[in-house]
Amino acid sequence: MNINQAKNYIKNDVGLYLMKDEWGEYRIPVVRQRPIFLLGAPGIGKTAIMEQIAAELGIALVSYSMTHHTRQSALGLPFIKHESYEGMEYDVSEYTMSEIIASIYSVMRESDVKEGILFLDEINCVSETLAPSMLQFLQYKVFGKHRVPDGWVIVTAGNPPEYNKSVREFDVVTMDRLKVLTVEADYDTWKRYAKENNVRSEVTSFLEIHKDYFYHMEMTTKGRSYVTARGWEDLSTILGLYNEKNLAVDETLVGQYIRNDKIVKEFTAYYDLYNKYKRDYRLDDILEGNPPESAFARSKRAGFDERLSVLGMLMDRIEAEISDVMEKTDYLSELLKLLKQLKENTAKYTTASDVISFLEKCSEDEKNKMEKLAKANSLSDKDKRKLRRLSDQLNKMVKEIVAEGSLIKEPGEAFDIVKKNYDSEVSSMRADVQSTKDRMHNLFSYVEKAFEEGNEMLLLVTELTVNENSSRFIAQFGSEDYTRASETLMLTERQDAIKQEILELDI
Repeated sequence: MNINQAKNYIKNDVGLYLMKDEWGEYRIPVVRQRPIFLLGAPGIGKTAIMEQIAAELGIALVSYSMTHHTRQSALGLPFIKHESYEGMEYDVSEYTMSEIIASIYSVMRESDVKEGILFLDEINCVSETLAPSMLQFLQYKVFGKHRVPDGWVIVTAGNPPEYNKSVREFDVVTMDRLKVLTVEADYDTWKRYAKENNVRSEVTSFLEIHKDYFYHMEMTTKGRSYVTARGWEDLSTILGLYNEKNLAVDETLVGQYIRNDKIVKEFTAYYDLYNKYKRDYRLDDILEGNPPESAFARSKRAGFDERLSVLGMLMDRIEAEISDVMEKTDYLSELLKLLKQLKENTAKYTTASDVISFLEKCSEDEKNKMEKLAKANSLSDKDKRKLRRLSDQLNKMVKEIVAEGSLIKEPGEAFDIVKKNYDSEVSSMRADVQSTKDRMHNLFSYVEKAFEEGNEMLLLVTELTVNENSSRFIAQFGSEDYTRASETLMLTERQDAIKQEILELDI
């Protein structure tokens, strides 16, 4: 299966493990909750999906790499405890709490989240001294004498032996206590993740042309050569900063993330060509509705790789704008809920200070929510930006009321300032929506004229359909160009299907 399918399986399993009956007992007893074992090549996103699952389910996450643990750190350190049994005095060996178990209790205390995932990576690479204790842990959720708290689901991960010399194969007794999910690298799945996480189009466009370069492992005369999903994502991050600082990108930089000489050379050459396309096609002019004639002429004679790269650059710009609009829409939706509460309370308030106190409390609540989610390791970047935005806007409203000073005394007057602030934000959002719709229209117009009978329109419509933000944007705000192109493509596909049916009938 691919990593997205694995994520869905794990998310469903965790949800089922945490189901309770009418007496508050877990429907599946803790001892019967088989730990999940995610087996797959390195760098395909196993850790990333754990963070996503925790954020989506609203539970905590504690992660550990088991290769860093000795028997003492995992099970606890021994100490002597004095005991009395049947009138006789004894010195007994006890163990301190495991560092791993202690971390769970710390997260619960600091975040107030009592359920979560304990994710143990590289579980099949534990030290020889720790290996015998793993069977007991996987079956009973016990490290030493200390149990994993109820409500914590164990998910483990590891690499197949061909990727790691330290791997020890689990015996049948151990494997029989695990739910095993074997995961393979899959570019199409990663591409959706890449779009949602702003992986740069230089990377995604290159991989569209060379999908076999997405994940690559081989032995060479210099040793093992490897390219992973993690490497591409990390390369994308550093490319963004290099662009920001106008620093030159060369093979030495790329080779720090992509450990294959051939792919490094090809990507570096493509990167230079990609930036040349940016200059030659004048992308901003295209999206502003003023495409140069030279761009049309060049598009018509361009090869598939060049067309794909240019389309990728244009779509990335539109999708980035759409993402900003949808984030602003989501934040305004949350802000509106708070302001509706404020409006209901205003009738009961006696002074403008009451309005200020409400806004300050809401701002503080959003900060606390963000801090607790961060401590639970389940704060997504999207939620972080939304909560920060909410808190900042509420503080801005407070400042605007305070700035009016003695002019504002009644709570209704204070609420009017708040409403004016909110209406201004909505107006700004609507302007962004219209601007994005205009630029999307210009993109469709260019693709229709520049590429004519090519598959570029199909690629554009497909990308806008599968991308979460763009599909939401179109559903909420509409796009005549998208609707028309979709209907045309569906009609064309139906005509092709009819022709194929006629040929098969041999009429």
